[in-house]
Amino acid sequence: MLDWMAWTWPTATFFIVIAVLLTIFTVLAIRFPEVPRRGILRIETTRGDRLFITLLGSAFINLAWLGLVPFAQPYALIVCLVFAAAVFRWV
Repeated sequence: MLDWMAWTWPTATFFIVIAVLLTIFTVLAIRFPEVPRRGILRIETTRGDRLFITLLGSAFINLAWLGLVPFAQPYALIVCLVFAAAVFRWV
């Protein structure tokens, strides 16, 4: 099924999860409009902004994990989930 672009299931899963997140956040924005808030960064952020910050930060966490940490890559997911919780709570 994924032969047309030499994709692997983990790669396809990654993009599917991103698409599902964007869909969920779009529905949330329509159903429950949000007033931007100020967090520890002292800038106004919405749910979408915090999602973007989380995705960007998680990419850097995974890159640093690959280069600097001797443990298996799936453990970086735990760090990313803690980072995501912190961003959505305090940013």
